[in-house]
Amino acid sequence: MTHQVHAFEPPERFVAGTVGPPGERTFFLQARGGGRLVSVALEKVQVSLLAEKLEELLSEAQRRFGVELPEPVAVVGDNDPLDTPVDEEFRVGTLGLAFDVDTATVVIEAIAVGEAEVEVELGEPDDDEDAEDEDEEPDEDLDRLRVRLTPEATRQFIERARRVVNAGRPPCPLCGQPLDPAGHLCPRHNGYHR
Repeated sequence: MTHQVHAFEPPERFVAGTVGPPGERTFFLQARGGGRLVSVALEKVQVSLLAEKLEELLSEAQRRFGVELPEPVAVVGDNDPLDTPVDEEFRVGTLGLAFDVDTATVVIEAIAVGEAEVEVELGEPDDDEDAEDEDEEPDEDLDRLRVRLTPEATRQFIERARRVVNAGRPPCPLCGQPLDPAGHLCPRHNGYHR
């Protein structure tokens, strides 16, 4: 089966955004460039972890390779909504990050969820054929979105991703679970409405 690689090196715009009201939001990564628009769906926790790991990657690149990093963005950058139409190309299963030292750019790769689960066998392989199967990358036939960003563009992406994640429902001060407009059943109050 053929797979598509949506490559934006670099994109005109690469952002995290949402569609829907708080509590029912669908999170997307969206890349635009060269007359193309690609949107991929993912979970809120993936957006949060992506921002966190990108920050760590930039710090490591500065430490190991002496890369000049811009200061964290203090002003609000791209706060525009996602470009329309927001058509989901695929749902993200795996996110990969790398730093290309030659071009001093960050490479982000969002890989689609696999069709079938990869079986994990316990014990020793019976023959060499099983060993060859283990060497193959399980996601090589999956669609992917690949984006190459400068450190400045990466910082802007991180700041927007954090704003998007934090723009949801406020947390309950007792249990930390999201509060709905009508309240919620707080486990810290033995199930009484809060």
